[in-house]
Amino acid sequence: MASIQRVSFLGLGVMGFPMAGHLQQAGFEVSVYNRTASKARLWVDAYGGRLVETPASAASEADAILVCVGNDDDVRSLLLGEDGVIANARPGTLIIDHTTTSADLARELDDECRKAGLSFLDAPVSGGQAGAENGQLSIMCGGDSDAFERARPLFAATGKQARLLGAAGSGQLCKMVNQVCIAGILQGLAEGVSLAKAAGLSVEDVQQVLGGGAAQSWQLDNRAITMANDEFNFGFAIDWMRKDLDYALAEAGRLGLELPVATEVNGYYRQLQDAGLNRCDTSVLIRRLAPGWSG
Repeated sequence: MASIQRVSFLGLGVMGFPMAGHLQQAGFEVSVYNRTASKARLWVDAYGGRLVETPASAASEADAILVCVGNDDDVRSLLLGEDGVIANARPGTLIIDHTTTSADLARELDDECRKAGLSFLDAPVSGGQAGAENGQLSIMCGGDSDAFERARPLFAATGKQARLLGAAGSGQLCKMVNQVCIAGILQGLAEGVSLAKAAGLSVEDVQQVLGGGAAQSWQLDNRAITMANDEFNFGFAIDWMRKDLDYALAEAGRLGLELPVATEVNGYYRQLQDAGLNRCDTSVLIRRLAPGWSG
């Protein structure tokens, strides 16, 4: 099994920028590509490494190519076509997509990579901007076991855990479960914090005592107080959550499954988008519960 030393990282947003940095700091030779080249230059200034100007050039000399962009169309624009990564990567190259996409896209990319003699993993992440910055992401993978074993040193640099969940698309399906769970937890937390404030309780005290019981969650620990303080600038915008929930609800529909809470919360996020709050983070659900909310 060929070891990985030269890595290309495509997409330097709030997640990709620190993830690529952790790989460089772990000793990999990292080249970066970003559609806005100034962001790639900032990364090189911060971490060293090398800037490349096209997806094709990012692919041509790498042992592994990692992608972390916005949605299905963004991934297709980088990986497919004669100027894309798949057409220009050397046989045996490992391609890892950290983007949250549809499971259908993951299966499509796996097929295309196999035809080209490449390996593919869909590997969406959870942990948010803080997890990316601290190298503490949870990585959910779909693909074959050989590809996953090759990727382990990469995942060790960016995450606290990585798990192979099944064939291509399984990582994306797991991320859908993650987002459905978060949506329900955040709505419950928004309602609980609203009740605490209306009843005159200290949200700080409530957060501390509930954190030691069955209501404990990452969202309670990290978002209860910021929600109470009307602070919503924490990286993961509701535009992205809407995209993710749309993937999950479409997959559930194909499986003949109803997800009533996720459907309801997705509608709440749509209302918040319509009110111009689309760049606020997902905990902004509490705004809908404020006295006088009209959308």
